[in-house]
Amino acid sequence: MNTKALLAQIAIVLIRPKNPDNIGAAARIAWNMGINRLILVKDSVPEREAMAKMATHKAAHLIDSLEIYRNLDEALADFSVIVGTTARRGRQRFVERTPRELVDTLLPLLASNKVAILFGPEDTGLTNDDLKYCHFASAIPTADFSSINLAQAVAIHCYELYYGVIHAQKDMVRSPQLATSHELESMYSYLEESLHSIEFLEEVNRTYWMTNIRHFFSRIMLTSKDANVVRTVCKKLLLYQKTHNR
Repeated sequence: MNTKALLAQIAIVLIRPKNPDNIGAAARIAWNMGINRLILVKDSVPEREAMAKMATHKAAHLIDSLEIYRNLDEALADFSVIVGTTARRGRQRFVERTPRELVDTLLPLLASNKVAILFGPEDTGLTNDDLKYCHFASAIPTADFSSINLAQAVAIHCYELYYGVIHAQKDMVRSPQLATSHELESMYSYLEESLHSIEFLEEVNRTYWMTNIRHFFSRIMLTSKDANVVRTVCKKLLLYQKTHNR
């Protein structure tokens, strides 16, 4: 695939941004770096003029073609590789990679998989619930003060992606097509129900175990076939439980 086709596999996803100027700035930055898909997860649609002003006329088409969803689950349905950007650290969070380290991981995946880069609200960033969809986490290294403007964070990641793609090795080994977020979420739903049915999961530990299970499968990077195998096993287990507990 050529540079344009590889960059077309990438989408910038802005989750509940508070300032429409940052949406416009993100559109401008993305278009400058060859990325032409911008997704907004928000309950309401911001005023177009406020977004378009920062996008400038060069990237105004990204504002007009902005994909808007009310929830993250729907927004990510057709993506196979999802990256969460964060400056926060915690027990339930991934080991972060720098944007440059992340690009080295993503390049072999781009030819066969759609990639979403998630950015949270300006004041709080991504929540643990947002990050549960992610395969990787990216954190921008800073000297002391780790607070970076949303548009600046988008700019750094878009630049690293663009630079990485245009300098990608032509003989790079491509990774296979992976399961989409929709397929994985269906698998996780059956898996959680199955584990609950055998009393492995209780209300007090459900989030802890499901977070760790998600991290485990994220490291493996499941294909559609893999996710279907796990989902089918869980369905059979639930059916067995139902027929033998009458």
